[in-house]
Amino acid sequence: MRNGATVAGTTPAEVEAPLTLGGYRVHSLAREVLARDVLAACEGGTRRQVFFANTNFVVQCRALRPQLLAPSVRVVNDGIGMDLAALLVHRRRFAENLNGTDFVPYLCACSPRPLRFFLLGSAPGVAERAGRHLAESLGQQVVGSCDGYDEFAAAGDGLVARINALRPDIVLVAFGNPRQEAWILDHREALTAPVLFGVGALLDFLSGNVERAPGWIRRWRMEWLYRLAREPRRLLRRYTLDLFVFFAVCLREGRRLPGLSGAS
Repeated sequence: MRNGATVAGTTPAEVEAPLTLGGYRVHSLAREVLARDVLAACEGGTRRQVFFANTNFVVQCRALRPQLLAPSVRVVNDGIGMDLAALLVHRRRFAENLNGTDFVPYLCACSPRPLRFFLLGSAPGVAERAGRHLAESLGQQVVGSCDGYDEFAAAGDGLVARINALRPDIVLVAFGNPRQEAWILDHREALTAPVLFGVGALLDFLSGNVERAPGWIRRWRMEWLYRLAREPRRLLRRYTLDLFVFFAVCLREGRRLPGLSGAS
């Protein structure tokens, strides 16, 4: 989509122009358009790195912004904060709210064949339980997993070779912002998997380790408040002080991109 290109498998009419927000190029896509793009990458060997940008992402990943402008990267919007910032800066909202917790199961449902997943991150045992859910409830193939603690440390430099040997279509990386984004960007050339996702708490949700908000709360886009009520000590800063930082970054950067003065 940079320099006039469109998402794979779409027409220009299906894709809204990306919005520059907080120094990031955030793609404004319907979920079916993003799903076609990802599935086309899985089948055609095109490299794709997908990141779900919420307010925490914008604040925590600022050092990675130049790398996130690469043509293979899709940064998409996650959460009401992104919509509010888009209204302030661009006077329009994103095409659709996207988050990994809803999108990955949707992607599985859209795929004409079982996708091969490798799961990386979260606490010991979480990735394994999430993998069972992907296999048993969503009908996918889970070729391997690695937690984000002792197992990850023990794997060291051999982890990429281990993942490549298992030939996944998709690697889900759940380290949290900005660690998962940095790991993906640092290893995207060495990994042979066509699609890499930064997924935050997705494995916790898939495993049942963390309970999602009821459907009516998600429809009102208030899941952040539900999570804050359940984990106040961990999330209070993210939804208070960091929220002010988020809006300050978005307003200060306006429509600029790092290294591209005047870009919109």
